[in-house]
Amino acid sequence: MKKEDIIAVLSKKIKLIRTESGYSQDLMSEILGISKKTLVQIEKSRILASWSVIVTLCALFAESEIIQSTLGEDPIDLLQVVAHQHYETPKGKTLGGKIWWKEIEQLGNFKLQQNIVSSHFRILDHENKRWISSFDELEVKRKLVELDKFYNKE
Repeated sequence: MKKEDIIAVLSKKIKLIRTESGYSQDLMSEILGISKKTLVQIEKSRILASWSVIVTLCALFAESEIIQSTLGEDPIDLLQVVAHQHYETPKGKTLGGKIWWKEIEQLGNFKLQQNIVSSHFRILDHENKRWISSFDELEVKRKLVELDKFYNKE
């Protein structure tokens, strides 16, 4: 999934996200930091939202069923991977991939999973804390081996 894909799909769904939240166009435009006129243009598919509007939308409406059904359980993680092309920093505990993830490989205390919506990869530890997210499967597999070697030294 590329930045342009996310912009296109969420621009088409912004009205659904607004109505899901029960917000007026006035309130939604204020929340997103855009004019009501711009919001109307996006909702009528006359223009696409900017990347910054999409990032704001995902950050402030991360619990939206519409966003999660489109991008997966953690839309912010996907945005970070797309923006940085690779995201590597230990993060908080996840649900372990019960819904949006398929397990690809397990090595020691670490498991490699792939998102069924966006197809990006992540590595979780035995406590389901996320360590790495990336679209580069080979790089993530290499990191899985490195993590296993480093943390499972005898």
